[in-house]
Amino acid sequence: MKEIQDRQQVDSYLRNYQLEAIFTGLLSEHLSLYSFDQGECICSKGDPSGTLYILVKGKLKVYTTTAEGKTLIISFKTPLEVIGDVEYIQGTEMINTVEAVSPVHMLGISYGWLQKYGKTNPTLLQFLLEIITQKFYRKSDFLSLNLLHPVEVRLASYLLSISFDETDPSFTGQLETINLVDTANFIGTSYRHLNRVLQKFCRDGLTERSKGVILVKDRNGLSAIAHRNIYE
Repeated sequence: MKEIQDRQQVDSYLRNYQLEAIFTGLLSEHLSLYSFDQGECICSKGDPSGTLYILVKGKLKVYTTTAEGKTLIISFKTPLEVIGDVEYIQGTEMINTVEAVSPVHMLGISYGWLQKYGKTNPTLLQFLLEIITQKFYRKSDFLSLNLLHPVEVRLASYLLSISFDETDPSFTGQLETINLVDTANFIGTSYRHLNRVLQKFCRDGLTERSKGVILVKDRNGLSAIAHRNIYE
């Protein structure tokens, strides 16, 4: 994580996402801008929480870990998204692990400043309420439907999510084959089954295995399988 000392860029993001009416006065003065590299962890499940982050550029991967140590992907996030909102309201540690899929910019403000200058700000509280209710609605919908989708749909959706960032056309990601076990855990299947589906994708010309990575060769073909990307 790096802090970007550029007030004009902060103000530009506030304007672009209509946040000027939410983060006003002293709240705005205590906003910072941070950059995260691709693959960098923003926070881990169980970490102490202390900063509210607002995603304004790039894509995030949000996942959780079960008591048995298994991981399960929850969703991919693009702007405008908030990290740390539930934890701020509840006063808890981080609920999920969040990782940068592509290069990311996030506005950040400490919980201390939020408490001091935003606790009685109705516009800020309404903003947080809307974000949190949308988040829980999407999570409920995802948990009820995700494992009902065939592995082909889940894998196609996952590959599309990690390989492309609609907010950054220049970004093209790839999946390292050493991460296939993690990928199987993320989408809730076995490594053996995932490998069979991936081999079929390669035979059909949708993906290609090359030098230890998996590349998307036919984005439209994967999109047809995924229908509506279940992770976004």
